[in-house]
Amino acid sequence: MPCQVSIIIPTLNEGKYLPLLLDSIKKQSFSDYEIIVADAGSQDRTREIAQKYGCQVVKGGSVAQGRNSGARAAKGNLLLFLDADVILPQSDFLEKLLKKFKERKLDIAFFPIFARGNIIDKIVYALYNFWTFLTQKFLPHATEVILVKKEIHQKIAGFDEEIKIAEDHAYVRQASKIGRYGFLLVGPVLTSNRRFERDGRFKTYLKYLLAGLHMVFIGPVKSDIFHYKFDHYSKNKK
Repeated sequence: MPCQVSIIIPTLNEGKYLPLLLDSIKKQSFSDYEIIVADAGSQDRTREIAQKYGCQVVKGGSVAQGRNSGARAAKGNLLLFLDADVILPQSDFLEKLLKKFKERKLDIAFFPIFARGNIIDKIVYALYNFWTFLTQKFLPHATEVILVKKEIHQKIAGFDEEIKIAEDHAYVRQASKIGRYGFLLVGPVLTSNRRFERDGRFKTYLKYLLAGLHMVFIGPVKSDIFHYKFDHYSKNKK
């Protein structure tokens, strides 16, 4: 049956975080959605957990490949891409998000996100959210969470699977060329700080900054110069 929103989650060994996200989705007052988990061959209980929660499970790959795979299976007119380690806030979050999305007549949107980390992470994310708000008219940003009309996703042929890092930024900038992008003051969504803990905060923040500058002055990062890996931090890797 068709639904209003297809929630798409790329996964690889997300047995620890996926239940937290799925619980937060199930608590939402809005219920006209489907959940699609695009799994890249997890070796833990990720697929089992997804099926237990009634999710549709499809074949994934990289983050971009998983998102595209999920979108191909989606029945909703709106696509909500979520990373597996985020948590939706209060139970009326989706309801408010969709209302503001419609009120502003948007085609693609990003919204505040904060790390479940220390004070440094919170300050950095606050600055990132503020910068995203200021630049939404001329330099769209998005990371980990994106709401987009399915027709826009299809028109730009989805996420560029050749991009190694910041494929979500490239995606919203491409989409904003044919649709209306906006930063919605709803939330914030919470995300884990696991990459910062594993790689080090300074190194990770610097990598993100350099990748952002690379996108602006050179173009999307399609080489492996930043050595950015999907699931490299997982203890479940064999």
